[in-house]
Order: sequence, then structure tokens, then C-alpha cells
Amino acid sequence: MTVSILIFLPVIAALVVLFVKGNAAKYAAFIFALADLVIAGIFLSRFVPNAATQFAETVPWIPKAGIYFNAGIDGISMIMVILTTLLVPLIILTTFKHQYKNAPVFYALILFMQAGLLTVFTALDGFLFYVGWEVALIPIYFICAMWGGQNRIKITIKFFIYTFAGSLFMLLGIIYLRMQNPSGLYDLHQFYENKLDATHQGWVFWAFFLAFAIKMPIFPFHTWQPDTYTEAPSAGTMMLSGIMLKMGIYGVIRWLIPIAPLGVQRWGFIALMLSVIGIVYASVIAFKQRDGKRLVAYSSIAHVGLISAALFTFIRPDGTFIWTVQAVQGALIQMLNHGINVVGLFFIWDIISTRLNTRDIDQLGGIAKVAPKFAIAFLIITLGTVALPLTNGFIGEFLLLNGVFQFNIWIAALAGLTMIFGAVYMLRMYKSVMYGETNALTATFTDISGSEKIVLAVICILIIAIGIYPQPILHLSDAAVSNLVNSIHAKVPVK
Repeated sequence: MTVSILIFLPVIAALVVLFVKGNAAKYAAFIFALADLVIAGIFLSRFVPNAATQFAETVPWIPKAGIYFNAGIDGISMIMVILTTLLVPLIILTTFKHQYKNAPVFYALILFMQAGLLTVFTALDGFLFYVGWEVALIPIYFICAMWGGQNRIKITIKFFIYTFAGSLFMLLGIIYLRMQNPSGLYDLHQFYENKLDATHQGWVFWAFFLAFAIKMPIFPFHTWQPDTYTEAPSAGTMMLSGIMLKMGIYGVIRWLIPIAPLGVQRWGFIALMLSVIGIVYASVIAFKQRDGKRLVAYSSIAHVGLISAALFTFIRPDGTFIWTVQAVQGALIQMLNHGINVVGLFFIWDIISTRLNTRDIDQLGGIAKVAPKFAIAFLIITLGTVALPLTNGFIGEFLLLNGVFQFNIWIAALAGLTMIFGAVYMLRMYKSVMYGETNALTATFTDISGSEKIVLAVICILIIAIGIYPQPILHLSDAAVSNLVNSIHAKVPVK
């Protein structure tokens, strides 16, 4: 088995689902998504946790232009494959109590987007990486534009312009790297060996960083995110926040830093400070939000800002190389954890808004009295999000803050505000929604059942299981991350 089956099954599934009539499309989409999860499970069971690329496939695509379908999985991409194939069936399951106009198109777009995401996370060819990047963008644009909220067109166009413009800079960087490659190929590992000086690597840094910073997003490239997350249909918001934004973080780890370490050495401090500013800014804005979905959107900016900050704690001003295995491992496991938690939070608000037709926190209260199962699930997800020890969020944020701490204690203190502020506004949100007296609106709230119970149970189990025993996930990527960090250390003239 090679990685191509993982990528092309969702494409075939999307084409099949288009011809399934009515609501049967969601069942077909769910079965196909489960099938891809099973395939990912087979890959995982056969995966050897070393630094090698496995299940690889290299097929000539446009050989005269140096373009190959070249993809494979190592420990870094394996975590992203698990994230994608795990969340997509859960996201589809969250839609089972909704009725969508043109349902076959809706579910086909989700599956087609999954194919693009898996291409990004497994591509070893620069052109293939760019194609996957754009393939993932197009379906979510139509999902938001066709099934979004009242202001969906204006907001979706803004989102598309932001992300497409950023990806054009990345394309220019990829083409430039190919031109500097004596073999004339877009091969990632040959990009790693390009002998560019610090100035040219600086240009490559900005070409990639703009694309990745917009996708994550980090301050000040974040302005598309809160509106898009709020106006998108819930499944679209989950695809964006749970998986798609991880494309930017993954790109930093796999492409930007290994290809342009001297560029990161020169310009990475700016990226670090923008990330920290974004943490504080988004946290402060989250305090003021009374729309629950919008509050979670700003919370996501803050949490992703911490991941970005840890990745750009590259070299201290005194020249000491501090880009550690722990920081990169923290980024990888926190991508997984953030995806699980944020999908859970957005599903919580989807349930509330579907039942009560509002997301206004001030109109809610006392739901725990009428929906105890929902209240327990909401609490576990909230505690995972605020990184309570023995929940999944704790280990990731601990490793990330440790990486920032090695750079500068004061910057670490600012970055750590995401945990303090997050605990305050998330627990305050939970208290406002769940406790107090029920009112005429919330008294009608019914407890979770059916597909809702399944989704929330899976998410809660993952939050607790990863929090108690994260070692199997860390073990998957340890060898690949160690090899990456050591190879970069060898390229950078530092102490």
C-alpha cells in the first residue's frame, strides 16, 4: 500500500457522493470517510517510528517541467494524517441532524477538501504541495459561500482573497527554489540542500511565511478568521479550524524552517513577536465576545499563536541554537489536540444554536439542569481547551511554553497569558451558559442523543486518553523530529 490510496479515495468518494440522492449522501460520505480512517489505521499499524519516509510513491506527472507525484509519510506527517482522517468522519457525523439544500454537493466538497488536506500533509514535491494547498481552499470557499450565514458572500470573498494572495507568494518561492536546484526538480529534500545565502533565504522566508501566517492565522493576518468562522456553516468552521489552519503550522515545520534556516535566523524574531502579540490581542478580544462561536474563534487565534511562537524560538540573541525537539513535538501534538478540542467547542455551539436559535451567551443559563450529559461533555472539552493537567491540552502547551521559556523568560510570560486568559474567559463562558436559573428559552433545551452523543463521547475520550498517556503520539514523531532538528542545527552557524 502507498500513500496515493489515502489521497485518491476521498476524490473517488466525492464523485460517487455527487450521484447519491438527498440525505443518503451524508451516510455515503460518512462511510467513505470511515474507510479512509481505516486505511490510515492500517498505515499506522505498519508504521515504523523512525526518521524514514514510508508508504512513498513517486510517479512522473509533468516530468519535462520537473514535476512528480511524490508523496510519503514520516512521523511528522503521520500525526497530520491521523488528525485529518479522524476528524473528517466526526465532522460529517455532526451534520446528521441538519438538512442541507444540495446535500450531495455539500458532502462531496468536504471529501474533496479532505483529499487536498492529505495531499498537503504528505507531499514531497513542491508543485504537488501547492496543488494540494489550493485544492483544499476551493471546496471550503464554496461551502462557506453556499451554506454560510447572512453575510457569507462578502466575508467569503475576503477569506478567499487573503488566502489565495498568500499562496501566490508561496508559489513564487517554490518556483524560485526549483530554479536554484541543479536537477530542475521540485523535490523537497533537494530544496533542503539548496546552497542559498542568508539574503536569498530571507526572500524565501517571506514568500512562505506570508502564506503560512495567513492560513494559521497570526496577527496581523488574522482579520479574515473570526468573520469566516462565525458565518461559515458549522461543518465548514470545523474543517477550517480543526484541520485547515494546521496546514500553515505544518508548512512552517516541513517547508519554511528546513529550507530557509538562515532566513529564519535573520527574520524569525519578527514572526515570534507577531505570534505573541496575537496571543495577547486575541485573548483580550475574546473577553468581550458575547457570541459563543465568535469567542471560540478568537480563542483559536490565541492557542495557535502559542504554537507559532514556540516554532520561531529558533536562536537566542546570543547565538545559541534552541530549536529543540521538545518545542517541535509540542507543536505537533498540540495541532492534534487543538483540532480535537476546537471541533468539540464548535459542535457544542452548533447544538446550542440549533436548539435555541441563538449563540448570545447573555440569553443563556441553567442548561446543566435540563441537559446533564451535554453539561459533562461541555465541561470536559472546556477543561481540555484550558490545558488542565491530565487533559490533552496540557502536555502540548507545557512543551510549547518550555520552548519559548528557553528563548526569553519575559516573552514566555506573555505567551503564557493564553493559558491564564483562556482559563478565565472559557470557564466564564461555561458558567454563564450552564449554570444559574433556566429561563423561558433554555428550559426547552433537550439533552444530547444519537449522533451528538457519539461525537461528543469520542472527543471526550480522546481528551482524557491523550492527557493521561500522550507518549504513543510523541513516540510516532520523535525520530523524525530529532532528525529534522539535528539537520537544521548543522546548517546554521550558531553556538
